[in-house]
Amino acid sequence: MNKLTAWLRPQGAMLNEGGGGPWGGRGSGGSGGGDGDGGGPRNPWSPPPGGGRPRGNRPGPAALDELLRRSRERFGGGGGLPDLGGKPIWLYAILLFLGLWILLTSVHSIDPRERGVILRLGRYAGTMTPGVNFSFPAPIDRVVKQNIEEIRTIDIGSTAGDNQNLVLTSDQNIVDLAYSVRWNISDPALFLFQLKEPEDTIREVAESAMRAVMANVSLNDAIGAGRTDIEARVAQRMQELLNAYRSGVRIQGVAIKQADPPNEVTESFKKVSAAQQNAIAYVNGARAYAQQITAKAQGEAAAFDKVYEQYKLAPEVTRRRMYYEAMEDVLSKVDKTIIEAPGVNSYLPLDRLPRARATPSEEAQQ
Repeated sequence: MNKLTAWLRPQGAMLNEGGGGPWGGRGSGGSGGGDGDGGGPRNPWSPPPGGGRPRGNRPGPAALDELLRRSRERFGGGGGLPDLGGKPIWLYAILLFLGLWILLTSVHSIDPRERGVILRLGRYAGTMTPGVNFSFPAPIDRVVKQNIEEIRTIDIGSTAGDNQNLVLTSDQNIVDLAYSVRWNISDPALFLFQLKEPEDTIREVAESAMRAVMANVSLNDAIGAGRTDIEARVAQRMQELLNAYRSGVRIQGVAIKQADPPNEVTESFKKVSAAQQNAIAYVNGARAYAQQITAKAQGEAAAFDKVYEQYKLAPEVTRRRMYYEAMEDVLSKVDKTIIEAPGVNSYLPLDRLPRARATPSEEAQQ
């Protein structure tokens, strides 16, 4: 069509400039194209008489040229827009863009760990479960995904000691606490709409619950074996408060990392704690020694009872056996052992030894 129009445009110009053609010239009737009064055929390339539109209300070739020229100027002068099946390509581009937009904003894949909150014109409209879900395209619907199985942690206080978190106990002592709170999302819709700053709210609830519980326990419980009970009580109280707020948060646990006195009395407190530990160690050692002695005495008493039972059956034999065992025990500790047998002296009688005979010189001297 573009080639045909380009070829017809100079032909029509030549006919108009020459003043004649197959439909007559300007000389017949002086109107530049005949009608019923001019006696000749009207020139199709000239506008109709009186500025009227052609029959059938269809634009003529001049209007088509003007439309093509304006289209070329608007889209960069590319020689006209290509068409597909009589429709311009930009229409298909718009339709393709709309299709992709609807597909990308209407189909949602939700992981097993997630839930999708549907916001329809900014208002809650439902919750998507794991799997493939559908919604109205944006901007009508917007889906916010929330991970409900992710365990998040909030640390309160500092274990370094530069930021003290002082808490008062029931016996009017001050403790520097550092603890952490583990939590996750239980209801995505409530979590998204009820809490403006979720972590700040959980932090404030944790501090309030910890101070309320610590006000009912002593210093020894706070720094000693009572930590487990304190952690359980704080977690329970936090859950009750957050449920009252309809926060959509579940508390997984509270862990106390540090429970020390203030920095000003730390050294003195350490000395007192060391003395208490030593006292406990000494008491435990005494108890262990007492148990050992008691067990030994009980064993000896049981052995004596067994010997007495045998003594009642055979007193003489048992007495001699006891004598032998006692002598064996005593004599095993000395280096020299003297045994006296009947008719044998254990020493040498010097007065009964025969005297040696004197020599002649000795007798002369006497």
